Amino acid sequence: MKLIKTNDFELVKSKYLNVIKNTPNMEKYARWDYGKHPTDEMIRAYTDNGEMYILTDGENIAGMVALLMHQDQDYEDIAWSVRLESDQVATLHLLAVCPEFLGKGMGIKLLDEAAGLAVKNGKKALRFDTLSSNLPAQRLYEKTGFSYMGKKHLYAENTGWTDFWYYEKVLISEEI
Repeated sequence: MKLIKTNDFELVKSKYLNVIKNTPNMEKYARWDYGKHPTDEMIRAYTDNGEMYILTDGENIAGMVALLMHQDQDYEDIAWSVRLESDQVATLHLLAVCPEFLGKGMGIKLLDEAAGLAVKNGKKALRFDTLSSNLPAQRLYEKTGFSYMGKKHLYAENTGWTDFWYYEKVLISEEI
């Protein structure tokens, strides 16, 4: 298994549509609704910018994630465990495991591979957010060494006003 950068918008879009349609309890936990979140524009931006990765298991795609080698401005006011510049942080977006691979450790593999890529790019922390309702994702994150760092009440097209929880994993502690 390995994480591979892809710029194949149609392939990635079809995989996200499959995740949304066939993941049990999607409407309860992640609450993704294609066209609201994620959107064509999001996926196209990530693929065009070289930030979209797929996790392969042989010839099959097991999952996807957007990995950005910076932190967006809306992350700056969270009380992170370490203060870092935007370009010292990698952030994850749209992490998804294909339904046929659920329960097979692919979420752990996606997070481990993303952390490895972040380290190779000199990043000192990996951060992301998730809905407060996404309990399975929160358990996965905490199981893999990420720490809950705070929350924000924000508006999203697919959820309306809701709480987003922010997570962090320090990657290079000796240099901080």
